[in-house]
Amino acid sequence: MLSPYVRRKRLGSELKALRAAAGVTLDKLAAQVDPSRQQISRYELGQIAPDLDDIMQILEVLGVEGKRWNELMTIAREAAERGWWESNSRSMGERQALFANLEAGAATIREYQQTVIPGLLQTPEFTQAGIESSPWPLTSGLTLEGVLKGRAGRQRMLNREGGPRYEALIDEYAIRRRSAPPEVLRGQLLHLVGVIDADGPTRVRVLPIEAEVGGFLPFSSFSLYTYPDSGDPMVVGIDAAFTDMVSTDGEQVGRYAATFEALNQVALPVESSREFLIRAADALPSR
Repeated sequence: MLSPYVRRKRLGSELKALRAAAGVTLDKLAAQVDPSRQQISRYELGQIAPDLDDIMQILEVLGVEGKRWNELMTIAREAAERGWWESNSRSMGERQALFANLEAGAATIREYQQTVIPGLLQTPEFTQAGIESSPWPLTSGLTLEGVLKGRAGRQRMLNREGGPRYEALIDEYAIRRRSAPPEVLRGQLLHLVGVIDADGPTRVRVLPIEAEVGGFLPFSSFSLYTYPDSGDPMVVGIDAAFTDMVSTDGEQVGRYAATFEALNQVALPVESSREFLIRAADALPSR
């Protein structure tokens, strides 16, 4: 399954380009189809799941036929799909559901995590410890069981046959900071070591504090996603304290991609990252 979020953005950009090429305004198009001007605008912005009948009407007015019609209707059908996270979005958290959406069908995921172990690599014990130690109550509908279930579902999708290539850069701060009881944190760090040792498409590296990042100093954690269809946009998901931002703007995404590559150049090699994690785990108190 491809990310419905990404396919909605793709469909929207295609519809807008077709309308512009035909010299048809939103008002003129809305006068000839059932969906309203506002509805068409939301389709073009990729804000809502498409109604397939609406899309067929729009394509007919714009004179789209044959192979191009089939291509766009395929994109529309995929944009209208509901992922496994939809029915669990409240209990697993809207933020986590959004990232599950972006991860669906991705070809590559590149993540820089500045403050905490990436969710795709967290053990259940580490996730639970973070929730239980938080000073903020769970939002309405969100449950510990739901968060853990959502995390497990995302990890299964990552590790499925034919899953994405995943590169994680983890800042030393996220490793050194005592974000969980020592025994839980030790288990988490050794889990990362196991991921490094395993054969597969996942690569974990540590960005040391003394790394010379120059003008590419990152101000937040972020993830970059690419997809098998070259026509789909590259996406960046940007972490913030209490909300997240997702962008498909080419210039903005390009800056984050350049930042990731710059950090990648100064991160520890894989084997050195493995040794770093083992030393950090060994340095934790036994009780």
